[in-house]
Amino acid sequence: MSEPAITPELVEAHGLAPEEYAHILRLLNREPSFTELGIFSAMWNEHCSYKSSKKWLRTLPTDGPQVICGPGENAGVVDIGDGQAVVFKMESHNHPSYIEPYQGAATGVGGILRDIFTMGARPIAALNALSFGRPDHPRTRALVHGVVAGIGGYGNAFGVPTVGGELRFHPAYDGNCLVNAFAAGLAEADRIFYSAASGVGRPVVYLGAKTGRDGVGGATMASAGFDEGLEEKRPTVQVGDPFTEKRLMEACLELMATGAVVSIQDMGAAGLTCSAVEMGDKGGLGIRLDLDRVPCREPGMTPYEMMLSESQERMLMVLDPAKEAEARAVFEKWDLDFAVVGETIAEDRFLVVHNGETRADLPLRALSGEAPEYDREWLPSEPEVPLGPLPDIDPIEGLRALVGSLNYCARRWVWEQYDHMVMADTVQGPGHGAALVRVHGTEKALAFTADVTPRYVEANPVEGAKQAVAEAFRNLVAAGARPLAATDNLNFGNPEKPRIMGQLVGAIQGIGAACRALDMPIVSGNVSLYNETDGHPIQPTPTIGAVGLVERIEEAITGRAREGHVAVLVGEGPGHLGRSALLWEMFGRAEGDAPPVDLEAERRNGAFILENRALIRACTDLSDGGLALAAFELAAAGGVGVALDDDDAAALFGEDQGRYLVACNFDQAEGLMIAAGRVGVPIRTVGRFTGETVRLGRAEAPLAELVALWDGALAARLG
Repeated sequence: MSEPAITPELVEAHGLAPEEYAHILRLLNREPSFTELGIFSAMWNEHCSYKSSKKWLRTLPTDGPQVICGPGENAGVVDIGDGQAVVFKMESHNHPSYIEPYQGAATGVGGILRDIFTMGARPIAALNALSFGRPDHPRTRALVHGVVAGIGGYGNAFGVPTVGGELRFHPAYDGNCLVNAFAAGLAEADRIFYSAASGVGRPVVYLGAKTGRDGVGGATMASAGFDEGLEEKRPTVQVGDPFTEKRLMEACLELMATGAVVSIQDMGAAGLTCSAVEMGDKGGLGIRLDLDRVPCREPGMTPYEMMLSESQERMLMVLDPAKEAEARAVFEKWDLDFAVVGETIAEDRFLVVHNGETRADLPLRALSGEAPEYDREWLPSEPEVPLGPLPDIDPIEGLRALVGSLNYCARRWVWEQYDHMVMADTVQGPGHGAALVRVHGTEKALAFTADVTPRYVEANPVEGAKQAVAEAFRNLVAAGARPLAATDNLNFGNPEKPRIMGQLVGAIQGIGAACRALDMPIVSGNVSLYNETDGHPIQPTPTIGAVGLVERIEEAITGRAREGHVAVLVGEGPGHLGRSALLWEMFGRAEGDAPPVDLEAERRNGAFILENRALIRACTDLSDGGLALAAFELAAAGGVGVALDDDDAAALFGEDQGRYLVACNFDQAEGLMIAAGRVGVPIRTVGRFTGETVRLGRAEAPLAELVALWDGALAARLG
């Protein structure tokens, strides 16, 4: 079959700029073939090459005594003691989920799970962070239903607990939803598997499901903004099979135990192309592929299609040739394809052969090392106009506006569709700031969370990104866990626009500052750019996933507020209402600056909570909705009313950072006061948990009425 001629229109359709194509011509000293053009397009797009963000990502802190493996591999690896490690990462599947919600979200889960078990870890937990447009937008309902069903369908069938996440609605996501998937697994600290190929003449082996035409061009599509024609883009969305992935995981882990695996890489974005190139590049070797040996499920597939297919549940390995037969037997037992499709070579070449013809012959390291790297023009965000005066607010009406909104109501309708108890190690599941999962067979538990407040980042990228890290830190601390490390998923609009690029730069600066101050290095992550439709960008959304450790499960803070408990506020602030949840949900106003983040106070107050957790019965950090919403959520979880002394809107709904609300007995509160005085931590009582009403100053309402509103809002609007 003849390949099409290379024209400027074809180059543009592959997402390559004219200067990038000119660079390809210089590298090759000739015109590329159609297959070679596809390979360059896949490797040089934003999704795979990070060409707009590499310069800034290098500034992030990635090291620490606990870090075994930082960014650059399939997932980050962190030591948790006793010869064990936690392996985790977060990635986006935004564009595929908007085009085909169920499969887009499902394969996002499948892809992140492969990143985990590729490293030799068995997945133990999944989270997600979802952003959708207005509830009354014509696509929102279908998107929410499809995405939630896709996440549940894949995760439940695979058998990993989905233990938490976050959900938001805002007009900025009308044309471009965000689906960020997080997964974590456990591995032996000295049995981590990496992707760098080694040894010349070793077999390159294709494993797992067969290759089809689904997902061809998916990575390139994910590096472009949306316009009309979603139906035409549907073939670029992959189709997942969680039962095949479960078998693939078991086969890979079994094979790893034999010592046959030299290196391993899952076939994710750009499929066979990216996996082969990355393995060769990291190992300083070339790769020769014979496409006649690739297992295909559709007849007549071209080299271009085979190289760029993003069919799911596939792996590429370099194996010890002495153990090839043993490896083949493992995969045949699990009824999965096993095919030697190439070999490692000494030359710096990526050689692709089909039907005896060379379809690609490229300098391999140029595909990765020579990928464009841009220092794009960027502009800092304009200072925000100070918040104007607010009308008098009845505190109970303010609370009703929050608990009845889709952004702050209970998420039960979503997480009841997820199996969060499979594997039987979930200690604290969805509905809390952080989930807790027992490290099986030990006294330890791991805490997981994901967080960001896009309205803060939009107002002030540096402070907003600091706040995302700080809130993730507080979520872990409030569960009694010592924060270990973080992963990021940086979702932004078109980086070719200086204002958007400025948001990305500012956010990375803020993340770096917070991670350094809080000893929470970034060990993995993902950048998702061009999230916009018809020129309208999303809100900047740098999602932070974080992991913490509880040394002994009985030290976790998992209690509930009870009758007679004192409400104790740790931390202080003047009552910052700029960019607050109250301002948006009650008045539709997005005004003022993001709240400032005092990283020294965050660290100090977090250490205080952990050092005194024996005195704490229940704890939550203060974030969206301030003291009023935090107190209500503790009251709702405990089934007891709450009475707060203050009725001032700023005191009740201000979103000052670095604060925790604690519920405990009177004598324990006294102990906390004494301990706080010794270390200079601001602390005061703000009310008590009692009765069957929520009272804010002199205003009150029945707890049952507010809980019914809070618990039913999501299902009423979208269920």
